Amino acid sequence: MDISESKDFLVHTASLKEVRTFSRDVFDKLNLNNDLKDELVLAIAEAAQNVVKHAYKGVEDTSDHMQIKISLTGDQLEIGFYDKGKPVVAENIQHRKLDDIKPGGLGTYFIKQIMDDAVFKKDQQQWVNHLVLTKKI
Repeated sequence: MDISESKDFLVHTASLKEVRTFSRDVFDKLNLNNDLKDELVLAIAEAAQNVVKHAYKGVEDTSDHMQIKISLTGDQLEIGFYDKGKPVVAENIQHRKLDDIKPGGLGTYFIKQIMDDAVFKKDQQQWVNHLVLTKKI
């Protein structure tokens, strides 16, 4: 079953629950097993949180939106994140060391473990950042 759904979310931590709900609703339509669904929702939530936390670092109040697009064509799942925050320097993105026991800082680690690929693209004129997560399912 091919699908393509997108939704805009206010760039704010309060929107993260709505991001997870939207993602889970899309994956429910695809009849994915619960473990895979949970992993994919985690990857999406972590990426969305990184938009709020890093692309909008220091911005206390914004009316900006991020867009999340989930598409499945054949067995190729693609999840796009679009925002107008600070431009991402992909080479600077890294998770903290795993033996450094403290909360936070592992979102990119989880994303890399769950997804097959995570790439920043420069092809969207109206957006500053365009992250694409892919996974063969």
